[in-house]
Amino acid sequence: MPLVPPANELIGVDSSGSMLDEYIDAASRIGVARRTIHGTWPEVAVHAPVADVVVCHHVAFNVTDIVPFMWALTDHARLAVVVEIPTAHPMSAWAPAWQHFWGVVRPDGPTSDDLLAVLREMGLDPEFSISTRGRPSAYEADPANLVPVARRRLCLPPERDGEIAEWLARHPPPFPDKMANFRWPGSAEMPH
Repeated sequence: MPLVPPANELIGVDSSGSMLDEYIDAASRIGVARRTIHGTWPEVAVHAPVADVVVCHHVAFNVTDIVPFMWALTDHARLAVVVEIPTAHPMSAWAPAWQHFWGVVRPDGPTSDDLLAVLREMGLDPEFSISTRGRPSAYEADPANLVPVARRRLCLPPERDGEIAEWLARHPPPFPDKMANFRWPGSAEMPH
């Protein structure tokens, strides 16, 4: 929604119907024209129109095959593709807890540097910058959510909530506070 104005129409693509419902509500509140496409990118790319700017926000770490995903973004943008992700995979913040509660060593990647390497290997040569997250995380905004989220993330039963809370008080998860921003030209043709 921060793209309005200058954007006068937004097209939202998501595999989650509830996320698209929130998107529709937000677009309606600011009075901008909007379309939605329910499905997984790039599988639904055939249903997506070309846009001046394509924005991919906090999704890239969930993509199983990143190269076709990024090519489909590029092919749908006339002017630019903009991708933003945390500098570290958000689940990597739980690695110390996995080690503590289960004795499992979890990977510390992928990272934004990995995505940058892939994009460069694809020949896209993006502009790249790091910024500080502009708002507090959901856990900072409501710390009471941290224990139930930790329990789910760590696959622990509710009867261990006290132990989880005690451990988290001494070892707050190092959630990424830096965002990686990528920008490169789109390849779609401009209208005549």
